[in-house]
Order: sequence, then C-alpha cells, then structure tokens
Amino acid sequence: MPKMRAVQVPYAKGPFEIVEREIPEPASGLVRIRVQACGVCHSDSVVKEGLFPGIQYPRVPGHEVIGVIDALGPNVPRWTVGQRVGVGWHGGSCGYCDACRRGDFFACETSSQITGLTRDGGYADYMLAPTSALALVPQELSAEEAAPLMCAGVTTFNCLRNSGARPGDIVAVLGLGGLGHLGVQFSAKAGFKTVAIARGKDKEPLARQLGAWKYIDSQTQDPSAELLKLGGAKVILATVTASDAMKAVLGGLSVKGSFFIIGAVPTLEVPSLQLLTKDQSVNGWYSGTSIDSQDTLAFSVLSGVRSMNESYPLDQAAEAYERMASGKARFRVVLTISK
Repeated sequence: MPKMRAVQVPYAKGPFEIVEREIPEPASGLVRIRVQACGVCHSDSVVKEGLFPGIQYPRVPGHEVIGVIDALGPNVPRWTVGQRVGVGWHGGSCGYCDACRRGDFFACETSSQITGLTRDGGYADYMLAPTSALALVPQELSAEEAAPLMCAGVTTFNCLRNSGARPGDIVAVLGLGGLGHLGVQFSAKAGFKTVAIARGKDKEPLARQLGAWKYIDSQTQDPSAELLKLGGAKVILATVTASDAMKAVLGGLSVKGSFFIIGAVPTLEVPSLQLLTKDQSVNGWYSGTSIDSQDTLAFSVLSGVRSMNESYPLDQAAEAYERMASGKARFRVVLTISK
C-alpha cells in the first residue's frame, strides 16, 4: 500500500512523532486532500497537551489546511478532483440537530467535528475531510498565504463583519500578534477607523503599515482613556491572551459598544455597572464554518490582506510548534508540505 508521512501526538503531553502511515481512502461523504500547507496554531496545544476530553490518540493535529482534492468517496456532489480547498477548525456538522436547523452549525449538538482534534488534521501528506468542511481557495493565494486564514483569518474577519460596526466606526484591536496583525488589516480594509493597541512605542510603525488610523502604547498610555478621547470604540477586538490587558481597555467602549474576546483567557473581570449604564456587551466569538472561511479567503484577495508567516518543512513540525508557542514568531507559523 502507498505510504505517507504524518506528524502525530502519541498521547497527551507526548512528543511529536514523524511516522509512516498508509494513505487513507475516503468513505462516503468524504474527500481526500493532498496537503500543500498547514498552519501551526496555538489551538494545536489542545491536542498536544490533552486539554479536550475524549481525544483519541495518536492524533495528527492541524486545522489551517490548504491542499488539493485528489480522491472522492461515494456520495460527494459538486466537488471534483483537482480543486484547491481549505479546511479549518470547523470540521463538519450533522445538519439535523436543533442548532444546525437554526443555522448554528458551529454549535452542532450531535456530531461536532473538529479538524485535527476529533479527526486527523493537516500535519501530514494527506488527510480526509467531509464536504461540509471544505472551502474553495482562490488561485491568487499561495498555499502558505492561505493557510493561516483558515483559523486566525476567519476568526478575526468573521468576528468583525458580525460585530455590528459600520464603516467609519471606531474599532480597536488589542494585540499585534498572530491574530491582531490580521485583525488590524481586516478592520482597516473594511472601512473602520482602526485603533491598534499594543505594548511599546516600537510597534507603532507596524501598526501603521497594517492600516491602523491611531496607535495606543499601553505601556505609557491608559488605553481606555485614550479611546474615550477619540469618542469611544464601537467594537474592541481582544486578540491577546492576558486578562489584565483586556480589563485595561474595557473602559474605552462607546455607548452600546461591544467587546469581543477571541484570545482565550481563563477568567475576565468585567465592570458590570459600566456595562449596565452604557448598554455595553462582552461577547465571545467562534471562528466560523467553511463558507465563512471561503468568504475570508475571497475578501483577502479582494482587499490585499495577507498573513505574515514563518515557514518550516513538515519534518520540522516540532521546531515549528515551539516557535509558535514561544510567542516569538512574526506572526504565524506554517508547515510547507507539497507543491
């Protein structure tokens, strides 16, 4: 049988292993993808560290996948061999539970599938995916450019377009890392008055380069006070993973403003009286389904949004993961797997 390379986690908190596996055959409703590139995301730590109940090991991580369909299982309408596709965190849904019937496919109650978590992901030469997880990839984007848009990209873009902000509104992006550098670009390209907030004056040139209208240095300025001087933020997109940093900007919301959390923090203290008297809200945001990913890719081509990446070959997946986890990558890490 033909073989392929795969990088697997053998058990919770185990090391990455490069193994040889048989190339899988797609069952009904599935396609096989020859993987070209796969982003290395902080959420891959869920598999690496065993942070999700019921993970079946060994497991191949990776949910920022770009590749080419090279085989179809039975009962696969529309999709054809040779199409460029992407697969993100949302790996499929049942379509018949109450959440799916309401269109909330991300909250599927019966068979929630997560790429690289409940099924093997993109740290491999080949992977399988259900048709409901597939997004078309524009030819204008290389595999390396497109991969981070399947998670970091869709999370920031999809949140902003559903945030209630309108062109001309003030939108603040907290953090200029892997999520934030995309959030600033999407916000600016969508026509929002984009305020970037980060630690250090040295980050201002990057913020301006990405399209920020204003920059706030949270080390030397009070970000809430600075936002209120501008009239307050209609939306604050919190991309950092520090609750203290989030708390420091909450006071900068405008009347009826919304604070969106996309950086995971264990807890967050919120000013309840402020929220009550100014009719404000604090929201979490899930990344998106396959059509949201497809819209993200299309908008990125239209507007020129691009992820800034560091690339590693598949056999250096462990080094790539450590680079991502260190927080030193500028700004996303991508595994390059095939042409």
